[in-house]
Amino acid sequence: MPSAMMGSVSSDQSLRLTFDSAASLYQNARPDYPSELYDDLIAVTGVQSSAHLLEVGCATGKATLPLARMGFRITALELGENLAAHARRNLAEFPEVTVVTTPFEKWRPDRPHSFDLVYAATVWHWLDPQVRYAKAAELLAPGGHLAIWEAAHGFPADFDPFFAEIQTVYEQIGEDKDDDEWPPPLPETRPDSSTEFESSGHFETVAVRRYVWGRRYTADSYLALLNTFSGHIAMEPAKREYLYAEIRRRLAERPDGKLTRHWVSVLTVGRRV
Repeated sequence: MPSAMMGSVSSDQSLRLTFDSAASLYQNARPDYPSELYDDLIAVTGVQSSAHLLEVGCATGKATLPLARMGFRITALELGENLAAHARRNLAEFPEVTVVTTPFEKWRPDRPHSFDLVYAATVWHWLDPQVRYAKAAELLAPGGHLAIWEAAHGFPADFDPFFAEIQTVYEQIGEDKDDDEWPPPLPETRPDSSTEFESSGHFETVAVRRYVWGRRYTADSYLALLNTFSGHIAMEPAKREYLYAEIRRRLAERPDGKLTRHWVSVLTVGRRV
């Protein structure tokens, strides 16, 4: 994905560890997922309030809080110590939620087949592909579900031209990717994970849903968002300083000093076979 997409998936697993340094920014800077997504998740899976859920990679609890408020018992796994500490604070009022600091691949529950739903929000792509589906299936009760989704940069037909303009800055500093399509595909054509679910041999796909929404950002709020993305955290300081100065300069030329970033989430739900 082009660098101007700010937060695209990376195959560099070393970047998986960078998010912990942005723990203090994460909860406010990252967007909330649409309420419709949770409505669809509950409707498709049929989980009741008595269900036991496992979240993989809870970060500061962005996707944990809405489900905790519904009364679910949740075990939330988080690799980063700082992120997990923030999650515990954010979820302190929910005694049925437990945050465990551990990588998903190494974690072992007290007993297998004990969860009704395993879910992962904007983290599944970081997990070992040789492990993630098999382990999720091992943890699920018979008939249990796996649900994954993300919050990625969406480019509807009327996307903000700021992102085409700032793309030239990424090219100048050598942070563009020549083999990626620009502009990116429309949100409605963004691929889902159903083929991967099926090919794993552990799940049959039961639903795919797409959600697109927009948020307005000032220069300060947008740079705070960028500082939660692995590529920008790991960027050479001089490059990052130049990029951020250009973002501020270009937004200052706008009457309201703001940009619109669209987000897209693709929810894929599978049932354990």
